[in-house]
Amino acid sequence: MKRKTVKRGGIRAYRTLTSLPFTFMLLSLAIMSGPLLADHVDLIIIDGPITPVTAKYIGDALGRAERDGAECLIIQMDTPGGLMQSTLSIDKDLLADKVPVVVYVAPRGGRAASAGVFISYAAHFVAMAPSTNIGSAHPVSMAGKDTSKVMLEKVTNDAVAHIKGLAENRGRNKVWAEAAVRESVNITEKEALEMGVINFIASDLEELLDQLDGEEVRLKDDDVVLRTDRAEVRRYPMNWRYKILDKISDPNIAYLLMLAGIMGIFFELRSPGAIFPGAIGGISLILAFFALQVLPINAAGILLILLSIVFFILEIHVISFGLLTIGGIVSMTLGSLMLFRSAELRVSLGVIIPAVLTVAAFFIFAVGLGVRAQMKKATTGKKGLVGEEGIALGNLNLEGQVSVHGEVWKAVSSEKIKKGDKVEVTSVEGLTLRVKKATN
Repeated sequence: MKRKTVKRGGIRAYRTLTSLPFTFMLLSLAIMSGPLLADHVDLIIIDGPITPVTAKYIGDALGRAERDGAECLIIQMDTPGGLMQSTLSIDKDLLADKVPVVVYVAPRGGRAASAGVFISYAAHFVAMAPSTNIGSAHPVSMAGKDTSKVMLEKVTNDAVAHIKGLAENRGRNKVWAEAAVRESVNITEKEALEMGVINFIASDLEELLDQLDGEEVRLKDDDVVLRTDRAEVRRYPMNWRYKILDKISDPNIAYLLMLAGIMGIFFELRSPGAIFPGAIGGISLILAFFALQVLPINAAGILLILLSIVFFILEIHVISFGLLTIGGIVSMTLGSLMLFRSAELRVSLGVIIPAVLTVAAFFIFAVGLGVRAQMKKATTGKKGLVGEEGIALGNLNLEGQVSVHGEVWKAVSSEKIKKGDKVEVTSVEGLTLRVKKATN
């Protein structure tokens, strides 16, 4: 019995010793793989108005953060406001609670105004950098429709109800939120922290991550504790597609692209073979349509602009003593002002006035000169000979020879013409002129 016990003890010792290398190997792999498996946060930057492009950008960032298992998505924001429809779309994405979202109002001197307030209230956490402000969320867009006091009150009440719902959902100051919408109040970062509008004041991103570490977030499925201390920051700036769309979706640029496209295509149709105006016009028109699909356009504005072009073209063919030109200018100006159904996104008057005058000049003078040149009597070739006068070089008894422009031509006539008589060319048939006696 004693010998068996010793034998079993030796086996246990042998197994322990042989398992140690594997244990150390596993620990080493865990240590080495630690940095590879480190937590990370995603960061995007919004610097400018809230547009449909912004909504798409944030929506894509949320989906990517969820797929990659990011601890949270940080939206660094500095915005003067934007479209209410785009703001509501962003709020819906944030309220889906797929991934923790932190709005960081930065850099210093930045702001979260108007639409920025709604987005901040929809996020799980809000932080502000020093010397920033938040507020002024009163709605000013009436979607190009009724701008009466009753309608403005309806829109305001709708915005108040929306932001109060966000405040209740995220546990933020509901009273200040309503005042920001109704009275356009604005506060600094210190006041916002004291009033429970934001969660943190952070000088930089590193300080923000330190403050977020250990915070608990309630998502749709379960509660999550953020681990952001020393987390890797993955930055996702706007790619070229977003940047191009963001640039051309500027109302001024989209408007100018549309006008350039219309003029280029029209010039190509009037003067086939020019190629360059048609190519530039086609590209401009496609880019304009690409931009207009994400902007709140007004059909009445488009129709007025097209009507103005019809007026300009008619001015070329109809004697209206300038009335059609005036009508075209008025129609295009009104159409330009009504083109976008938003008070935040509209074409500047500094762009509209020169653009309208340029288009009017293009159609009336440039295109008009081309039309008049086409209608002008030909001076060269066979058509240029018709109506010209010459001298009979001999007696024309049905046919003979005449001199026109110092050139000798074979001529035929249905009447007798004597040598030296003046003749008038009525038509050209091959190398033969049909003539008659000149009336003068």
